[in-house]
Amino acid sequence: MSFLFSDAPPCTLALSDGTVVTGTAIGHRGETGGELCFNTSMTGYQEIMTDPSYYGQLMMMTYPHIGNYGAMDIDMEADRPMIAGLVVRSFTHRYSNRLADESLQSFMERHELVGISGVDTRRLVRHIRSEGVMNAIISSVEQDPAILVEKARAWPSMEGLELASRVGATEVFDAHVQEGGPRIAVFDFGVKRNILRSFADRGCSVRVYPGATPLAEAMAWDPDGLFFSNGPGDPRAMPEAISRVADAIATGRPIFGICLGHQLMALAEGLDVYKMRVGHRGANHPVQDLRSGTVEVTTQNHGFAVAANTLDPDVATLSHQNLNDDSVEGLRFTRFPGMSQQYHPEASPGPHDSRYLFDEFLEMIYEHRAIDAPISVSSS
Repeated sequence: MSFLFSDAPPCTLALSDGTVVTGTAIGHRGETGGELCFNTSMTGYQEIMTDPSYYGQLMMMTYPHIGNYGAMDIDMEADRPMIAGLVVRSFTHRYSNRLADESLQSFMERHELVGISGVDTRRLVRHIRSEGVMNAIISSVEQDPAILVEKARAWPSMEGLELASRVGATEVFDAHVQEGGPRIAVFDFGVKRNILRSFADRGCSVRVYPGATPLAEAMAWDPDGLFFSNGPGDPRAMPEAISRVADAIATGRPIFGICLGHQLMALAEGLDVYKMRVGHRGANHPVQDLRSGTVEVTTQNHGFAVAANTLDPDVATLSHQNLNDDSVEGLRFTRFPGMSQQYHPEASPGPHDSRYLFDEFLEMIYEHRAIDAPISVSSS
């Protein structure tokens, strides 16, 4: 159902700690719930909404104006929105962008995505930063605060929740074929499209496997490198995936992991992972490469992290560190050719400071697999 801004129905956002705020409905009229988190990016709302790592979460944008450049197919990181709902300060129904295919309102209606506008997001972000992330409900069909708060309290916790199987590929497919290029086998727990493009742009053949694929099936393709993707949920609730990573380590093939993949690699090597009180989500997080001293501005999206106090130099060394809270952002593994990053070097949205990490992985492949680099390798 389409509606004008002036006649948008009322909507309520209720948090599990009893906090209740009201606003107006945007997108699909209905009810949804999940863990309420926030993203500090100024642009890129569609990439954020379609990032599979956000599956099951309510996304609150800290930038006040959302929807002003519409929605377009080229900004999709998956086939559909992955967030459970959208929370904004000021929603724009009219957009200005010659590349846009439709308004954000139309996009949300088409995908039945529920949202709320008119929320004092700055105040609510401060509340979450103080109290920690928590579950919430957005509803434009039920307005009783007490009922909504109880629903939020009953919503399943993200801690201990396995979600990757709900968003990854269901069958094997070739994302890119490059004759003579390095072969990258991608285990898909919710991989972003721009990760696949980042490998393809560097002359790689990229074959995507569902996350539950037996390792032997991927190894039959004789890949030069193995990649474990980003994705949603608690990595500690994925024992089969952790075991698969351990088996991959035993092959001696170079391995690269991003976000959830980074955490799975750490767990496979005996390191610990914990749920953060407030996750990192945005396109402005400073990270230092401890090897060179260079500081990168990075794109981040994670609510779990590797525990720094469990690092062992015989297992892995800290290569990248967050300058806001000293958390683990990158590892280089000791017992096998492997690297992992907590943040997103492919960005989308975000700065491009960290794209070199894809080149580092390819250099690792060339060194350990004794193959020639393709002419089309690019750092762009």
